[in-house]
Parts: sequence; structure tokens; C-alpha cells
Amino acid sequence: MEDYHGSDATQSRGTEVVTMKDWIITLLIMFVPIVNIVMPFVWAFGSGTNPSKANFFKAQIILAVIGIILWFLFFGAMFASFMSYMY
Repeated sequence: MEDYHGSDATQSRGTEVVTMKDWIITLLIMFVPIVNIVMPFVWAFGSGTNPSKANFFKAQIILAVIGIILWFLFFGAMFASFMSYMY
């Protein structure tokens, strides 16, 4: 079993592991209103971002879009049900 920091897979791809310090800074940035909407797109599609961080934010954007769609479907169904009882 190889050490996490010395794995061949990480070194063969030429990417570095995102450190805990980087993740803490990322999370602190995500606490700022409006910035937390813009920065996931910057990190997901920016050219200088670590690939694992970019993949994380691409997945986060996909799940957010799915959540928004489900929210509209649920409340649309609730509104339609409420309106059908009104008439």
C-alpha cells in the first residue's frame, strides 16, 4: 500500500493534491454572498485551476442545476394543485 502523497497515479498525471489549506480558503471564499455564485464557475471552467478542484465544482454546478429544476417542478405542481382546488 502506497503513501497518499507518494502515489504513482498522482505523479503520473502531473497534478498536485489540493491541500487542506487550499480547501479552507475555498470554503471561506464560498461564504461571501454573490462571490459564492461566481467563483464555482471560475474554478470549474478556469484554465489555472487544479483538475480535481475543477471537477468538484463542475459536479457542484450540475447538482445545483438539478436541484433548481426539481424545485421548480415541485412548486409548479403544488401551485397547479392549489389552483385546481380554487376553481
